[in-house]
Amino acid sequence: MKCPFCQHEETQVLDTRVSEEGDAIRRRRRCGKCDKRFTTYERIELSMPIIVKKNGSRTEFASNKLRGSLMLALRKRPVAAEAIDRAVASIEEKLLTSGRREVESVYVGELVMEELKRLDKIAYIRFASVYKNFEDLDSFQAALAEVGHQRKLDN
Repeated sequence: MKCPFCQHEETQVLDTRVSEEGDAIRRRRRCGKCDKRFTTYERIELSMPIIVKKNGSRTEFASNKLRGSLMLALRKRPVAAEAIDRAVASIEEKLLTSGRREVESVYVGELVMEELKRLDKIAYIRFASVYKNFEDLDSFQAALAEVGHQRKLDN
């Protein structure tokens, strides 16, 4: 494993653990040259389904686009990076375990909305306002009411 800092090819494994979810092996490593430490994860590699867009075109799933969408909605919101990582991992797991070779972009959008609703209500409304393309104030108020109703259930 190459060191991400100096690209030296010899690293030493200091610690190996199974992740909390049990789906990965976490390894703490130290570079033999620069002595910096870093973490690697070993996971089962499964192929993600192809995303079918609304216009019918197909594209490969891009984790960075998913993360970017979440980050945009969560911009300037008090949500920890670890929570965002868990949300991305959760969505990816749902896509992988669906067993489908192709999924509609609408399905991915719904998964993102589920995670945002759980993480931050304001970010959920931000994302929903763009994703659902609200045409009028009534549509927007319905989304706000949905979040308000969910909040009452959570308390």
